Amino acid sequence: MFQLDIRSRVPIYEQLVEKLKELIIHEVYQPDQQLPSVRVLAQELTVNPNTIQKAYRELEHQGYIYSIPGKGKFVAPQAATTNNEKVMKMKEDLLKLLSEALYLGIDKEEILHLISVAEQSTKGVEQDD
Repeated sequence: MFQLDIRSRVPIYEQLVEKLKELIIHEVYQPDQQLPSVRVLAQELTVNPNTIQKAYRELEHQGYIYSIPGKGKFVAPQAATTNNEKVMKMKEDLLKLLSEALYLGIDKEEILHLISVAEQSTKGVEQDD
């Protein structure tokens, strides 16, 4: 599925959250698709099941997945109402990041190119740098 960097300063559960979000955003996991069970994923990645459970809890809190008792965890369809708050926060964060990038000397054309690369990657199209 994917690799986690055990030497990274980023906690394992945070790496797992980011990797799963990436898979959901790039539609590797489709809405309402069941995620691997905690036990299966823990064995596959050779990490403690509590770590997997913590990552799943965080993803559920962020609205990326939902759980059905006795059935497991599933990818949440993105509803416009739940996305509004996330979109506002993302815009604020993006504005700060873009301001910092411009301050550090990254020009507008390079930023626009990166936006284009990100847009194509979410559509499943790979682009060479």
